[in-house]
Amino acid sequence: MEALALVNLPRLMDQVDDLATAYRSGQPFPHIVLDDVLHPDVFERAVAEFPGIRDEFWKGYLHVNETKYSNTQPDSWGETLRSVALEFCSPPFVEFLTRLTGIENLMPDWSMDGGGLHQTLRGGHLNIHADFTTHHDHDNWARRVNILLYLNESWDADEWGGQLELWDPGMTSCQARVTPAGNRMLVFTTTFDSFHGHPDPLTCPEDVARRSMALYYFTEEEQAVRRSTNYQARPDESAFKKAAVWADRRALDAYDRVKRRLGVSDEAAQKLLARLDGLRRR
Repeated sequence: MEALALVNLPRLMDQVDDLATAYRSGQPFPHIVLDDVLHPDVFERAVAEFPGIRDEFWKGYLHVNETKYSNTQPDSWGETLRSVALEFCSPPFVEFLTRLTGIENLMPDWSMDGGGLHQTLRGGHLNIHADFTTHHDHDNWARRVNILLYLNESWDADEWGGQLELWDPGMTSCQARVTPAGNRMLVFTTTFDSFHGHPDPLTCPEDVARRSMALYYFTEEEQAVRRSTNYQARPDESAFKKAAVWADRRALDAYDRVKRRLGVSDEAAQKLLARLDGLRRR
């Protein structure tokens, strides 16, 4: 496919100065919602290619703080999905992100460390969190920008939930919500306290999934500060829920340290988590 034929980048670049102003004034942290990012026919093809709910390449993140599935293998994706991801990693798109965010020397990550295709099924959730801060294979790569492209053909947020909540640094209030509408992209700056998530269980039909493509961008630093994913309970949640979130966060931090030191694969951890989740559901 021809370079930059899939993403409507000319329109975005035409507006980039205004978009940058809106981005940097976003609350509770710099962010922006962009609609119609892909050309309409491209979006339709991407939706049609999105892997089925039971596809063999889905790997589960199934624990207290999240129940979702990821596919980090672009070679297993359809041609359109793979080409879209390539465009998001291309120099012209990275230049757009640089001008949008004001962050220089951004590097895309084709290894999909934590990114790729994501789906969350009925009953699934993602607790409020700030993302891990350094690449697992490159300790000096600091994570700086997230993009989330929603690939839902349709999404009834009023009935199904699934809005992404953006919380203030002190976790006192939700200050913005983003509906995962099809062909909508959320871009935001990754920091120690850019808290976000959709913690309430989805109530979508059994044959529907909340679907997205996530890519992350890094800068190379002399001393990048490592922090694992920092899950948080909302202030009105029960003491039991808060304790469970805290305990799970500590366990995942320990796993993150072991993974980096010993090179434990996510696939091995996901198999264990899947077994534990099966026991929990009995």
